[in-house]
Amino acid sequence: MSAEEPTYSELGRPNPAFVNGLNPSLRSSQADSYRAESEGYPASSPNNSTALLPTAATQGAGAESAAYDTEPKRDATKRRRLLGFGVLAALMVVVLAVVLPVYFVVIKKHHGSAASSAISGNSGSGGNSTSGNSGGTPIVGAVTGGDGSTVTMANGQTFIYNNSFGGYWVEDPQDPFNSGAKPNSWTPALNETWTWGVDRVNGVNLGGWFVLEPFIAPALFQQYPAASDEWSLSELMIADGTQLAKMTEHYDTFITEQDIAQIAGAGLNWVRLPIPFWAVSAWSNVGVDDQGNIESEPFLVGVCWPYIVRFFGWARKYGIRVNLDLHTAPGSQNGYNHSGKGGQINFLNGIMGIANAQRMLDYIRIITEFISQPEYVDVVQMFGIVNEARIGDIGRDQLSAFYLEAHNMIRGITGYGEGKGPFISIHDGFQSLSSWADFLPGSDRINLDNHPYFAFSGNPNDQPIATSENPDDAGGQWPGLACNWGSLLNTSREQFGVTVAGEFSNGYNNCGLFLTGVNGTESYGDCTLWLDSSTWNATVKAGVEAFALASMDALGDWFFWTWKIGAAANGIVSSPLWSYQLGLEGGWMPTDPRKAVGKCDAINAGSKASFDGTFSAWQTGGTGAGTIAAAATKSFGQWPPATISNVPDDALTLMPTYTATGAVPTLTYTTPSVTATTSMPSLTVSVGNGWFDAADTALGVTTVAGCTYPAAWSALSLPAPTALCTGS
Repeated sequence: MSAEEPTYSELGRPNPAFVNGLNPSLRSSQADSYRAESEGYPASSPNNSTALLPTAATQGAGAESAAYDTEPKRDATKRRRLLGFGVLAALMVVVLAVVLPVYFVVIKKHHGSAASSAISGNSGSGGNSTSGNSGGTPIVGAVTGGDGSTVTMANGQTFIYNNSFGGYWVEDPQDPFNSGAKPNSWTPALNETWTWGVDRVNGVNLGGWFVLEPFIAPALFQQYPAASDEWSLSELMIADGTQLAKMTEHYDTFITEQDIAQIAGAGLNWVRLPIPFWAVSAWSNVGVDDQGNIESEPFLVGVCWPYIVRFFGWARKYGIRVNLDLHTAPGSQNGYNHSGKGGQINFLNGIMGIANAQRMLDYIRIITEFISQPEYVDVVQMFGIVNEARIGDIGRDQLSAFYLEAHNMIRGITGYGEGKGPFISIHDGFQSLSSWADFLPGSDRINLDNHPYFAFSGNPNDQPIATSENPDDAGGQWPGLACNWGSLLNTSREQFGVTVAGEFSNGYNNCGLFLTGVNGTESYGDCTLWLDSSTWNATVKAGVEAFALASMDALGDWFFWTWKIGAAANGIVSSPLWSYQLGLEGGWMPTDPRKAVGKCDAINAGSKASFDGTFSAWQTGGTGAGTIAAAATKSFGQWPPATISNVPDDALTLMPTYTATGAVPTLTYTTPSVTATTSMPSLTVSVGNGWFDAADTALGVTTVAGCTYPAAWSALSLPAPTALCTGS
């Protein structure tokens, strides 16, 4: 870095390369927006500086005392200067100690209560106020801190918060839904507006935490060599009686509060959290297989939910926005191990395709009701409704019809327009981004999710990445190839709307323990180097970092997959290219993600296309949101879809479906119990009842009494029905 170049800490919020003439630093102060002269606040802050200016009297006193000073004037001046600095420093300490708690507890609390009342009024639920202080007496003593502060966790243990980017945490036990924290100086606080096209997503996934994957939690799978996915692992743990104990330990320890603090301290501002549908429920009877046996979902039901709620609290505490991703679907949406069970695709495919989709819509509905409550709407600002559904097997119109049905259901719960519920994230189905141009014009806040990877191309990808330590040519061809992603995503932002890379990694090859599956094979060749980062030299690290920076710059809004890879049984992280945390520790991930801005231009690679950072109003919940024209859904506007892949035409009307006569589970506020070394105050505020829209009283889907169903996860191998079952 030359002497003329500013350091990254001096850059402030990065100005996206595609934004012309926009100055994101002009955002008005959130604190100022709360202030009114009638509340006793000054009209403008400069007036407060009057008391710090010298008066004529003090100037005279200073001159008189100087006449009796026997020390050289230079030393006296220096001493007065030091004294002045000391006074100013003391004043700053007082200001920080007094103003910050007052702001977060009094000003912010006042604003938050007003906002909550407005939201509750719109929902019709009435009883979900976040205010535990309805009498109007300010609560004092909110806990907050920035870089170097001490954080006390729920169990009474402490750690030091390291954040050199101006971020600060907020945790007030008497106001647990305070959303005033910021992860860094350039990201809006949770209770401030996120502006798409100006604010940029720099995020990580927390993969493998609530949806197990062999390569992320390898040691757990190594205990059971026959396990290849969470379904088979669960069956084996049930057999030896350890499922509850081992899964609870994993949920409790794989990601901790310190991880979330480290994520904020790394300059990141979003987390994508994959969760399973069995956080809500699973079925003990999902049909009969080809051997006449009842198929039962073996997943551990509901146990992960308190840990998910606990995570929401951590995200709020450190100012991290959440993209909650429903990563699994009944029957499997892609046949991958991270769908819950590898093998067949029975979601919107085959004779149980509609029935499985009915269940999925129920899960989306139940989760939407919880996260749309005023207590959580500031934190969970994006909801991925189904991860990586494979259009090649399911069909474009079929998946589009599901997306439309889910959109209409979600907005029926949340209402239409900015601030009413989360963005709805839909995956591209492994189809080109350009094929989604003009999808559902007039919809309300849908974003397109893209997962660009080189690792799974099937090619050897053995071109060297360890070519130089010089940032200008480190990484060989790989940074330049990553830069090509930029034009694709920016064109999608122009033609579709908000487009985000929900997953990417440093895995330019497919090396990693269990990365291609428990019994998978690698196309790369000899993967020895890539299984243990302790053997990497400076050239390897420079190449990987160059690839990471180019990827980040090209993608613009991104979530790295993933934050943490667990160690294998030998104690070594054996998929190091996929761990952001390990990359920070090892020196091949940037300690400031803003370092990536301009990387592709610096190496003269890729193209940012022509997107200028401006979205249409309806795309972000403004004018026109919720006005989808019938012509835009002509080919897929029917639900259920008119045709289903792998179902003969003469059997379409005979497909098994569920009936909406069942009870609906409600997710509630609950967190894991802890043994604390210090007493924690009990909550005195509403935590919500788990159901945002009191007018949503429809029943849930269940089996038709007297009907026998094909096994929901293996129905593709079963014959099509010859008669419609209408029940007993």
